[in-house]
Amino acid sequence: MSTQTGPAAPEAQAPDLLYSEAEEDLRSAVRALLAARADAPTVIAATESDTPYDRQLWESLADGIGAAGLLVPEKLGGQGASHREAAVVLEELGRSVAPAPYLTSAVVATEVLLALDVRDGPAAGLLADLAAGRRTAVLALPFATPAADATAALTGTLERTVAGVADAAAADVLLVPTAEGLYAVESAAPGVTVEPLVPLDLTRPLAAVTLGGASGSLLAESGPAATAVARGLLTGAGLLASEQLGLAEWCLTETVRYTRERHQFNRPVGSFQSLKHRMAQLWLEVVSARAAARNAADTLATGSPDAPLAVAVAQAYCSKVAVHAAEECVQLHGGIGMTWEHPAHLYLKRAKADSLAYGSAGRHREAVAALTELPAP
Repeated sequence: MSTQTGPAAPEAQAPDLLYSEAEEDLRSAVRALLAARADAPTVIAATESDTPYDRQLWESLADGIGAAGLLVPEKLGGQGASHREAAVVLEELGRSVAPAPYLTSAVVATEVLLALDVRDGPAAGLLADLAAGRRTAVLALPFATPAADATAALTGTLERTVAGVADAAAADVLLVPTAEGLYAVESAAPGVTVEPLVPLDLTRPLAAVTLGGASGSLLAESGPAATAVARGLLTGAGLLASEQLGLAEWCLTETVRYTRERHQFNRPVGSFQSLKHRMAQLWLEVVSARAAARNAADTLATGSPDAPLAVAVAQAYCSKVAVHAAEECVQLHGGIGMTWEHPAHLYLKRAKADSLAYGSAGRHREAVAALTELPAP
């Protein structure tokens, strides 16, 4: 008795978690720029302002290196790269906690526009400006909004106030979801007020955006707009994991360096067994976070149907690792780690703020449970 079988199902392509030579070259360029223009004293001094952005830094990053247009196809004025390259930029921005609207403008707002038909019309012109770094845009939603809430976000009219919008103070254009669809509103237009809030993370300011009688250009009706907003928020959450990875790596590297140099009882404090165990555990967490973040970036770059799951896993894990790494950095630096002069507090605040951005770890664990059809915790 013979058994007939059909053709074998194609095997799923394994994600590529390694960095290419081009990605390493990009990393080197971004790291050199940030070392020159966004070192720790510069960033600490900048946080004393409500708008800590360095315009020259942004121009060099966005236009000089071409980072702002990495996600945009060449025919639309961009670099024609992918989410993998954008993830490398975010890793380096996480390492320096530089105040730059890269995640909100070059990633989230750009992805929203790419999800629309941008062959002509106002969306095409705006996308070209974003890719060239001439302008910046932010999605006028609270920074904590997850992709699952994209449809619910399309309510109301242009007469509204939205609190907790990240990088709104640096934006030239606001992408405003309404019940009618998605509008592009000039931030300097009459009736638009951007009021700075007091954020935990001083390197990524939040603002309350009030639209009173403002007018804008309709970019998409409600149906396509909901899909575009969801794509932007999903991509933001996925690449935020790379920023969290870079942050955690800096905290681990700096802590190891400090504990090698700091001596007690004529020995480096890093030689004490209890501290060795803590740093070894943190190293294991960072290595796992790198795998999760790279997987999320790769699935987004390849358009894999597993992208929502990969993003949820990355955020559920990387946000926790970033906070743990920053906490250990502060604690293992001892007294100096508690001062405003040392940058450790900037990393802890960024890690805490990022842990809520585009959905908390709890929301992402719920998403993992739903996508894998497992009981939610």
